[in-house]
Amino acid sequence: MGPVRGGAPEVGKARLEEIRAELFALIKARSFGRGRIVLASGRVSDFYFDMKPTMLRPEGAAWLAELGLDALDDLPVDYIGGLEMGAVPLAAAMAQLSFLKGRPIAAFFVRKQAKDHGAQKLVEGLGRTESLKGRNVVIIEDVTTTGESALRAVEAVKREGANIVLVLSVVDRQEGAAENFRQAGFRFQSLFTAAQFLADQAPRS
Repeated sequence: MGPVRGGAPEVGKARLEEIRAELFALIKARSFGRGRIVLASGRVSDFYFDMKPTMLRPEGAAWLAELGLDALDDLPVDYIGGLEMGAVPLAAAMAQLSFLKGRPIAAFFVRKQAKDHGAQKLVEGLGRTESLKGRNVVIIEDVTTTGESALRAVEAVKREGANIVLVLSVVDRQEGAAENFRQAGFRFQSLFTAAQFLADQAPRS
């Protein structure tokens, strides 16, 4: 990638490692908690991640976009997106930074159910003449447990004719998602794992 129109400068490996540690600390402080909770999957857990307080912080959005785009650096990607609403802030931040870095990647999101009025679309964000057909797509998610939510987004964009090149999560709770994606034939990657937060060990890239 290269900067465009005086846009965002390139970030070296050393700075990426610093960003990873800074983002880990921010998630730990604002988005990770202990206590009994019922997850979207129906499972009961004694810890949780609520990524919105991190994703909606200026530095959180910037660091997530930087690390997210770094994970896509060697991939041919046309679009990024995922299921509402966890993927929406991520997709928007990554799309903006991709433009500033001179490698624009468009964003979209998948509704949990199609609107009952208007165009009644399930996939939102595409122009009237745009289509995901034949396009390389990365599905993004804030927190992954079994992968069920991301797979709903995968199925929606596959019906549009997209090629899924990666499923990328910010945090993998390590409760079956990686295996489920492997069995479904999709490459899966996460920026962090739940084990790192439970052990309070800042990760290295």
